[in-house]
Amino acid sequence: MTERLTERLFIGGEWVEPDGGHYEVINPATEETVGLAPEASRAQVLAAAACAADAFATWSRTAPEERAAILDRAADLMARDAGPNTVLAQAETGATTGTARGMQVAVGISRFRRYARGALEPVEQALPPQINEAGPMGMAGVFGAVAVRRPVGVVTCITSYNNPWANPAGKVAPALAMGNTVVVKPAPQDPLSVYAMARALQEAGAPPGVVNVVTGSSPAVGAAAVEAPEVDMVSFTGSTAVGQRIGEVCGRTLKRQLMELGGKGAALVFDDADLDAAVMGIGTTFAFYSGQICTAPTRVLAQRGIYGQLIEKLTGYLAYMKVGDPAEPGTVVGPVISAAHRDRIESYVELGRKEGARLVAGGERPAGLPRGFYVAPALFADCTADMRIVREEIFGPVVVVVPFDDEEEGIALANDSDYGLLDYVWSGDVARAFRVAGRLRAGGVGVNTVGRNMEAPFGGFKKSGVGRDVGSYALHAYSEIQAVVWPG
Repeated sequence: MTERLTERLFIGGEWVEPDGGHYEVINPATEETVGLAPEASRAQVLAAAACAADAFATWSRTAPEERAAILDRAADLMARDAGPNTVLAQAETGATTGTARGMQVAVGISRFRRYARGALEPVEQALPPQINEAGPMGMAGVFGAVAVRRPVGVVTCITSYNNPWANPAGKVAPALAMGNTVVVKPAPQDPLSVYAMARALQEAGAPPGVVNVVTGSSPAVGAAAVEAPEVDMVSFTGSTAVGQRIGEVCGRTLKRQLMELGGKGAALVFDDADLDAAVMGIGTTFAFYSGQICTAPTRVLAQRGIYGQLIEKLTGYLAYMKVGDPAEPGTVVGPVISAAHRDRIESYVELGRKEGARLVAGGERPAGLPRGFYVAPALFADCTADMRIVREEIFGPVVVVVPFDDEEEGIALANDSDYGLLDYVWSGDVARAFRVAGRLRAGGVGVNTVGRNMEAPFGGFKKSGVGRDVGSYALHAYSEIQAVVWPG
């Protein structure tokens, strides 16, 4: 970044000086300051929620065509500024250029376009008429009914640090499409991109108060955004531990929740699998966001017939992964988000050694990189299901491999987890792959792929979350169902 940004809060359509001053946003690759993010006070967060509540009365009654037009214009403006937006995203997150451009900014734009169309989707579902006998509820008659999706109200969107474009867009765009207003609280590590998104929405014609952005380096800002009495729903992406605390607060006043939490994706690789395809899929753990992705297949369950061969192929795959400056061509693995997170990943690597796992490759700080928060991708073999490196989400470029004998054992190992977000099955027997998928306790299963269908529902079983979004499911998530009944 050639110019250091100094941001202000966005509240009620105005750019507001923060009560708490500013804090530095650090480039994970260079350890230089990217910009200064505003520290909101509790009063400012509550003011943002009040502005969102005031704006809801009008925005919720705005014609769907008008909401769609604003979302479309915002997408056009984000695309117009895709170059600087990519540079900013890369500087904040340490993502490689290809990831920042294609997986962060471009996906954010596509989500705004998707929900511009989504604003026009029907919200009514006609129900079969019902014939009622005369009784205490009234005269006999035929009663019609329709189920209608209505906006929830004010939605607090708390977003993750691994994707400051796609993740906020996946919350803000469908929430606005349904007629909600939002208070966005980005992750403290990389909030500047969300302010760029807010500027696009403002320029696109979003009325004052419809979108508000508040930031802070301490948990107090997020806590205020959850607790604000005007907030009707909280949409959160982040760790299970934080999600549990948010859920406790929401439970007191029965705020609606959408929780996308942690994952420890199991990748079952059977002995008839295409091992090269499996290795390419598992390798995304190292390549995407330096392993900072909850959907990654970090827990590999390998049938014994191919166990050694799979480890050999994964080791060879690692040898070709360039670790270094994410702005340099050819870099596959950039830094992790912060020094604290690098230290956490390294502590798990050391823990794996102590637990008796075999570190096949990686886990060290790469040579020749004096600055930046780098961890070389790590591969552990000879793991067992009781090891903490197998059970806990590391959220970094670390893959653990556990052997299994037969289908039943593989399924049992896959389901032996607190998490259940995305699992994967690789097998040459497609019938078996689908049979196994049906027994996995996960919100999604990839069969011979890590690819995603972006209309398919996304969310988790167990401690991986509550609710579903993506595609039209996001429109359902950000709405309440109202029944309207009338006599025929």
